[in-house]
Amino acid sequence: MKTVGAWALYMVVLYVVQSSLLPLAAWHEISADLLLVAVVSVSFFLGSQGGVMFGFCAGLLQDLATGTFFGVDIFSKMLIGYGCGAFSRHVFKEQYFLPVFSVIVASVANYFIILMFMILMGYRFDWLEQLSGLLIPMTAYNAVFAFPVHVWTRKLSERFDGKN
Repeated sequence: MKTVGAWALYMVVLYVVQSSLLPLAAWHEISADLLLVAVVSVSFFLGSQGGVMFGFCAGLLQDLATGTFFGVDIFSKMLIGYGCGAFSRHVFKEQYFLPVFSVIVASVANYFIILMFMILMGYRFDWLEQLSGLLIPMTAYNAVFAFPVHVWTRKLSERFDGKN
């Protein structure tokens, strides 16, 4: 039970930092998605099942807190958690480049999953403007925070490894 509480507290702390401190350093109201970064890191340490569960909880927290299309963040973070967790069996988790590269790929995947839902709902927008004005800055912010979040996730994982 301590493990679940620790991961839940970690998720809430990341969301509080994301929603209260990061907007102060935002560029055109775009900042990092720390929950997405955490889903990637947690998936590497807990595998695909843990990644899906953490992705579900992180997406649920984000959907409930932001009031956007309910379920889109849940779906995208669960898919990314599963993908990174399935990939985690084939990588050395303590690499320095792994979290940054994985977060870049996950940010692009998350962006296109959300974009796909918006297209299916009938929204129209300029692709190039969205790409240059939203995807590139968001991916850059996520890449900056990838390594610190990965280090914190690794420490939390090592502390509660094998405990329930």
